[in-house]
Amino acid sequence: MSVIPWLVLLVPLAGVVLIALVTRRAAGLSAFISVVAVSISFICSCVVFAKPEIRAAEIPWIDFGGLLRVPIGFTLDSLSKTMLVLVSGVGALIHIYSLGYMRDDPGKSRYFASLSLFMFSMLGIVLANNFVMMFIFWELVGLCSYLLIGHWFERDSAADAAKKAFITNRIGDFGFMLGILMVWGATGSVVFDDIIPQLWRVTSNPTFLTICVLLIFCGAVGKSAQSPLHVWLPDAMEGPTPISALIHAATMVAAGVYMLVRVGFLVQASPDALCVIAWIGTITAVMAALIATQQDDIKRILAYSTLSQLGYMIMAVGLASGEAAMFHLFTHAFFKALLFLGAGSVLVALHHEQDIWKMGGQARNLFLTFVTFGIGMLALIGCPPFAGFFSKDAILSLAYNRNPAIFLLALLTAPLTAFYMMRLFVVVFFGKPRSPAARTSREAPTSMLVPLVVLAVLALIGGFNFFARHFVTIPHERDSAQFVPGLALVAMLLGATGAVFLYRGREFDPFSFTVLRKKFYFDEFYQALINSTQEFLARIAAFIDRWVIDATVVRGSSGATWSFGALLRLMQVG
Repeated sequence: MSVIPWLVLLVPLAGVVLIALVTRRAAGLSAFISVVAVSISFICSCVVFAKPEIRAAEIPWIDFGGLLRVPIGFTLDSLSKTMLVLVSGVGALIHIYSLGYMRDDPGKSRYFASLSLFMFSMLGIVLANNFVMMFIFWELVGLCSYLLIGHWFERDSAADAAKKAFITNRIGDFGFMLGILMVWGATGSVVFDDIIPQLWRVTSNPTFLTICVLLIFCGAVGKSAQSPLHVWLPDAMEGPTPISALIHAATMVAAGVYMLVRVGFLVQASPDALCVIAWIGTITAVMAALIATQQDDIKRILAYSTLSQLGYMIMAVGLASGEAAMFHLFTHAFFKALLFLGAGSVLVALHHEQDIWKMGGQARNLFLTFVTFGIGMLALIGCPPFAGFFSKDAILSLAYNRNPAIFLLALLTAPLTAFYMMRLFVVVFFGKPRSPAARTSREAPTSMLVPLVVLAVLALIGGFNFFARHFVTIPHERDSAQFVPGLALVAMLLGATGAVFLYRGREFDPFSFTVLRKKFYFDEFYQALINSTQEFLARIAAFIDRWVIDATVVRGSSGATWSFGALLRLMQVG
């Protein structure tokens, strides 16, 4: 037994404790402590990954005889080890990037403490060997996202976004909890390895199995921002840009996909649930891509891009290929973190201006950011030989063989992705500067540029077999049509070329589709639903107050007293 897996998990937590102890006396140390802690965690993750023989001791925790046993134990297989390296590695780069981005922020200590706690929580999800331990860390991730999205809580928009993310995720988590309870009730265990031998107790009733899987899927719908619980993720852009990269790359939103793959033994046993999962992912992918084509905020464009790519991953899970989902999660972590950090570099240079129509001409002023952002963009749209080409092609080939309708919709998403990303790229980096800040912009500090270069290299080589095969199982469809990659490439070229033709040299967006700018009116619908529900409940409360409480308790008691007094008066003869 080794202590190294425990160090992976506990060192970031120790960083939180140290920051809490020193923050008042030496606030500048908080960043150093946090970076060192996550770097140690990354090194330990690499050691765990490189040595298959490493195991961690299981600690007894909750034991109610034969009713419930919940240990504190780790799952150390190829899936969890890959996620450990991915989460801690990308997290370490984002920590280093934050040194420059948050340099002058007055809440820097609070930021780095929350960041370290977030890393501890996410690593806990990856390592958990049972549902209860996973759910506890799952909720801790939700708490940390609330703290980080609302870091600038003095802004009403940030505070509202944090609450929105927290509440929306609790809706999905409630379903997740019910699903866990159903599994425990049927199998008598919450430990993954103990559930598998008893799985027949769940699969023997197909209806029960489908409900159970769909409830567990609710947790992924919330955490991985799938429709209809996707509305929190674009608003999460109110937090600092490194947080956007952390949430949208290899950590929080990836947790839902990872969880579904981790419990694949259960999920893949229900064909009906898989069908629902695949269609939810497909609808989210297409819908988010359409919305992204009409957004003007650089971070929100990337947020809807994340929604769309998560839809691809969930689609792959629904098509019964956890390998394809994890392959795309693996490559997506690199190029999406790169894109968000590149956007952060642009924002710092332009004094945090987020409207792409107030940018322009940044290729000359921010050359390194321009090059690295371009690499991330090409990886995202699936241009060979960048990482996204290989992982997206794996999902498209999978869809072609297993569901033609889903394949067509997934293929439709390819030109849309190329269109909105090339639109962003052309408007931000080419043409004339469209604001005073854009004319005087300068490249970001070195601490922000080094992570961009590292991630750019990973976005370039991340999909190649010589690199990726060490981390993930690269899926190969036996009957895949050879024309699928070519078809995806043509679709990508059409979308990218169309964006260049339509937006080159433009001073404003020549197109405006209200339904897309209003994001299919999801926010308005939820607001109306909440308002009408509140009004309905208020009317019920008013009725009870007036006709039950007032009539019986208030007026009833006084009336009874008066009647009793009148009766006594009649009896009085003196």
